[in-house]
Amino acid sequence: MRCPFCGAQDTKVVDSRLANEGDQVRRRRRCTECGERFTTFEAAELSLPRVIKSDGTRVPFDETKLRGGMSRALEKRKVTAGAIEAAVNRIRRSLVAKGQREVRSREIGELVMDELRRLDQVAYVRFASVYRSFQDVAQFREEIDRLEREPTPEEQRRQLPLLPEDR
Repeated sequence: MRCPFCGAQDTKVVDSRLANEGDQVRRRRRCTECGERFTTFEAAELSLPRVIKSDGTRVPFDETKLRGGMSRALEKRKVTAGAIEAAVNRIRRSLVAKGQREVRSREIGELVMDELRRLDQVAYVRFASVYRSFQDVAQFREEIDRLEREPTPEEQRRQLPLLPEDR
């Protein structure tokens, strides 16, 4: 790795650790010529599937649009940027894990709703109202009733799994 300070070709890795929930390797390096230290990140280059929109057109997956939609739903809610980023990463990993070349936008919307339900129920209802095109108050009420019947995300986290997860 070339030193960004002096341009020397020889640098030495001083420290290496996982970053971004294990999706990247963070390396601290030191230049053998000038002694300056700098950080590099290494990540697998994964191809995300193309998105098939409801009108049939196909577009590249756009993580910025995904993050923007979630951020709009979470606006003025007490959810950290780190939690939003972790949710976006889980959605991205889920899409890559499917191994499909194309995915319907509806599937992505369902993944977003699952993540929002875990993060903040108000944001979930906001997103669902737009995503599912609620037409009247009754549809809001039905969705809220469904949420009230389910255990809260905190209750789900505290509950012990019946079977070990495959991880």
